[in-house]
Amino acid sequence: MFQLRICGVRSWCRIAAHPACPVHNFRSKSTAASSTVVEPLMHTKGSSQGEDPVNTMPYSGAKRGSFTQVKPLLGNVFTEDGFLQAALRRMVPKEILDKFTPDLVRFGHRVASEIESLGRACEENPPKHQPYDAWGNRVDELITCDAWKRQKQISAEEGIVAIPYERSYGTWSRVYFAAKLLLYAPSSGLYSCPLAMTDGAAKFFQIHDGNWAAQKSKAFPRLTSRDPNTFWTSGQWMTERGGGSDVADGTDTRAIRQADGSYKLYGYKWFSSATDSDMTLTLARIVDESGEFTKGTRGLSMFYLETKGADGKLNGIEIHKLKDKLGTRQLPTAELLLDGAVAHLVSEEGRGVASITPMLTITRIHNSIAAVGGMRRMLHFARDYATKRTAFGKRIIDHPLHIQTLARMEVETRGSILLIMEIARLLGLEENNLATKHDMQMMRILTPITKLYTAKQSISVASEGLESFGGQGYIEDTGLPSRLRDSQVLSIWEGTTNILSLDVLRSITKTKGETLQAFFADIQTRMDNIKTQDQLLITTMKKIHQAKADLMTFVQSASTQEPIFMEVAARDFAYSLARTYIGALLVEHAAWAESSQVDVTVASRWCEKDLCPVTLGSAAGSYKNDGISHDMDMVMDGYVGNKSKL
Repeated sequence: MFQLRICGVRSWCRIAAHPACPVHNFRSKSTAASSTVVEPLMHTKGSSQGEDPVNTMPYSGAKRGSFTQVKPLLGNVFTEDGFLQAALRRMVPKEILDKFTPDLVRFGHRVASEIESLGRACEENPPKHQPYDAWGNRVDELITCDAWKRQKQISAEEGIVAIPYERSYGTWSRVYFAAKLLLYAPSSGLYSCPLAMTDGAAKFFQIHDGNWAAQKSKAFPRLTSRDPNTFWTSGQWMTERGGGSDVADGTDTRAIRQADGSYKLYGYKWFSSATDSDMTLTLARIVDESGEFTKGTRGLSMFYLETKGADGKLNGIEIHKLKDKLGTRQLPTAELLLDGAVAHLVSEEGRGVASITPMLTITRIHNSIAAVGGMRRMLHFARDYATKRTAFGKRIIDHPLHIQTLARMEVETRGSILLIMEIARLLGLEENNLATKHDMQMMRILTPITKLYTAKQSISVASEGLESFGGQGYIEDTGLPSRLRDSQVLSIWEGTTNILSLDVLRSITKTKGETLQAFFADIQTRMDNIKTQDQLLITTMKKIHQAKADLMTFVQSASTQEPIFMEVAARDFAYSLARTYIGALLVEHAAWAESSQVDVTVASRWCEKDLCPVTLGSAAGSYKNDGISHDMDMVMDGYVGNKSKL
């Protein structure tokens, strides 16, 4: 038995004292100057010095040592989010806020004490598909865990979808909804996804009337119910094998009219989320009596179908397979064969794509709220962990570099919270028929901006958040890695970053520039209304003014360029709009009478970044033909296949 002293630290080792043993030989050659010394133990069992040290060592036998990692804990997710509370106090009239704040306090506790563990159970028990029973019958049973079913009950009880349709708080009902979903989404086990599509379907039925009153009267009350026994969720089965956002050319599902006025659908839906939903809205092409149908956007119509018939069996639907996804494994997403599924037309013929627009607005806002909720939740865990984990002699929260990293994540999160609350405020005005033309223009341009920017930032914060846990952030059974995997879908679902960037341009061109004019006017008005003597805030405001001016100069310059110029610049342009607008919102919040110096610092920190990256890209020639050519040369260098026609 030997005692090993390394740099003054002693540890116990059981080593055979044999001349051939390397340690034995090393000991015999060691010198007084050596920092590593191996000495024989002098204490033996039964000696006056005490027990055999082997029996008391922390790593002997089955012992693992006394040190364990400290699990981060989740407190009340509302009361521990001081910034969210402050944002609501600034935005919402006190008499309204006082009415729904107690519910947010109660729900914040329920999320931490009950819902969070259910969300984790959904991750650990993903859905399964049983195509056949033991006797060879095709059953296509979709098996989901009890926690997933419980999430449906809870979301109904809490009115996650119902709140904006009850309108108990008028135009502020959507802000209340947004705050509640912000708390719920990160713990929902991805049940927030079917809720997004359910909200979209409810919105569809609320604003569209036609020869589908029977379907509307049946579906709408169920989609917006607080009763778990009657609450329905809805899917949106749009994407087919062609994939992507190009539904006009990618949709091949055919609709055959029946004698009773219904239709039977035949097609293959490639990416059908919320496969266990009670109903769905889907696109198809109506086939006339001669077997002909219209191609392109004008040939697409919207259909409503219930996923199961009165007998409880699937309605002409065959589950081909469940998707094996990077993340969102809690959520059943499938490839579906529609083989005579009974459906009902719920749009004018050929107006299916136009019918999607209001639904897309809702689901993109849901996507944004889920993204920001994920950012906030990662910070909740990282903050708590930092107060408990010790490294290099002190808690990691006491290491300045670590707290700086968390602070940068906090700045991103606060800016994004204000952005989603603003879009929720605008939606509330629109739903209560109180939105001005300016409000509608702002909602049109801000919706894609909000979705694309919060999605990308959510991934960044999730990744940085995992790193703040060190190795534990990489271990699956901590539950942390799934948060990064799940965040990746946010930049893909309901439009990728590039698709949404082009949608920003579309919003400008279709309104002949009115949405962009409204955007600039909105920033100017917010800045004009600020009265402050704080020099740091004044300096920050100047940066917002400069970014707005740079954007306006860029737009004027771009108007003289070829059309391809703005297409290539679209992504940087959208980022510039997002950063500048968030900066304006943060400055406005910091100038509020009840704000703190922390709020001023947050606004200042936000504006330390490049608010207008599109101006740098433009100055570098990145959006002109030479820049495009250079991009192509870099990407295709060494590639032997067919090259692009650009």
